[in-house]
Amino acid sequence: MNGFDTHEVLNQAAPFADVNLFRCDPALGEALEREGAGWAREQLDALGATLGRADVLDLARLANASGPRLVSHDRSGRRIDEIEFHPSWHTLMALLIGAGAHSAPWQDPRPGAQVARAAQYLLFGQVENGAQCPVTMTFASVPALRRHPVLAAEWLPKVLSREYDPRSLPVAQKRGALIGMGMTEKQGGSDVRANTTRATAMLPSEAAGRFGAAGEGAHRIVGHKWFFSVPQSDAHLILAQLDDAGSSGLSCFFVPRYLPDGSRNAIRVQRLKDKLGNRSNASSEVEFQDATGWMIGAPGRGIPTILEMGGYTRLDCVLGSAGIMRAALCHALHHARGRRVFGRLLSEQPLMQNVLADLALESEAATAFALRLARCFDAPDDPVQALLGRILTAAGKYWICKRGPAFGAEAMEVMGGNGYVEDGPLARIYRELPVNSIWEGSGNVMCLDLLRALGKSLPEAHEALARELMPAAGLDARFGDYASRLLHELPAQVAEEGGARVLAERIVLAVQGALLLRHAPAFVSDAFVASRIAEAPGGAFGRLPASSDCAAILARALAG
Repeated sequence: MNGFDTHEVLNQAAPFADVNLFRCDPALGEALEREGAGWAREQLDALGATLGRADVLDLARLANASGPRLVSHDRSGRRIDEIEFHPSWHTLMALLIGAGAHSAPWQDPRPGAQVARAAQYLLFGQVENGAQCPVTMTFASVPALRRHPVLAAEWLPKVLSREYDPRSLPVAQKRGALIGMGMTEKQGGSDVRANTTRATAMLPSEAAGRFGAAGEGAHRIVGHKWFFSVPQSDAHLILAQLDDAGSSGLSCFFVPRYLPDGSRNAIRVQRLKDKLGNRSNASSEVEFQDATGWMIGAPGRGIPTILEMGGYTRLDCVLGSAGIMRAALCHALHHARGRRVFGRLLSEQPLMQNVLADLALESEAATAFALRLARCFDAPDDPVQALLGRILTAAGKYWICKRGPAFGAEAMEVMGGNGYVEDGPLARIYRELPVNSIWEGSGNVMCLDLLRALGKSLPEAHEALARELMPAAGLDARFGDYASRLLHELPAQVAEEGGARVLAERIVLAVQGALLLRHAPAFVSDAFVASRIAEAPGGAFGRLPASSDCAAILARALAG
């Protein structure tokens, strides 16, 4: 040291980087095999190596520090409604689209395709989450687009393309396309039946005069959307009240950014949302000033059409939250392994071991649940799996997404002040965690959806849950009692709306417990059952009983 040096930097853990995100997560690899997508292991191993590179992880920092900017007019005063992004955003989008995170199960619907895509999406969730929003909506739009053969013929080849093309052009001139969604309005929020946006069928002569054969079924749309996700998308699916003489009700409309004649559609971006998190991603408020859209699905059946999409977007909320929690765990555990406190590593301190092991259990259980849920989507023609997927999507989106913010706060606390400042990733991760609980149906909406799903098919739902839970009942008496009580009390709980959150929590914990008991090492399943089944999980992490093998749990949580 020279005379101007005040100190030497010591005892600071290196950043968590240059690690294979797939290879360091044994639980993810095991779930991949178990749920029928072991054939994707090599591909995911390569993806995990790419996503764990320091330069790729840093793209998240850059994309969030330099978020999108609305350019409403060009320099000549023409209305353009363009969104400008930092180059890091486009690099992230190219990675996601190039990997097929928006399209792989539709292009190659082999057994396990949804599970493989879920594992892929969970890995991407450990890097940057704003870019996952347009990918999720594009992915979820495919079944809806297939309901309109004319639109599907033109749009699906671009939607399924693995070329990311951010240029603002008519779709015929593009190599790839993105689809967004716009559902909620100022006065309604989750209650989309309160929407006031209206759609009126164009006269056939007018539509044909403007667009030729492509004008068939065109509607004029007037109204607004309070949350219009990813306004730079090439088209959006929206809900609007049908204003035709013969029918009424909310219908689903496909609203492209550019019309078939090459002109811009009359979608006016009022402003971008200034959000708590998800800051790399553009969300907006828009007005439709005689915009043009084409109906998807039957008149007045917009909500069922959108609900089909909602199943896939809600699956991605579960996957996204599981991925973010995994990222927070990795950063916290890596820090604890490289930081000495009171004469020994932070990861060797018994109380800190308890906290980290508790976080590790939560993360592994979320991963196991998410991939099991994805397997339900791999079997759409199996009525048992379809019903189980309906139940677990609603319950899982409630519980796993709800656990996220507390998880992120605890991981941040492990790192102390280093976690709280914007120099590291934990502050961004923490801000990101609430969005999946809010987007695509809040916690209460999900719990009400769970009650509807159970109430419509209670005997079949009871049987589907029993088939999932009871194979593990004999492996642990505590779990067996918990699962039996849940199944016995199910009819009464379905009838009690005020207890719907408790029911959703119980279902998810039971499914997680069954998966871990049947497939995870005993030191994982025993600690999970002791801390979440034998007693309520509580409001803080670090409550594992003394019998828990925290060292073994942590060795598994972030391998080699």
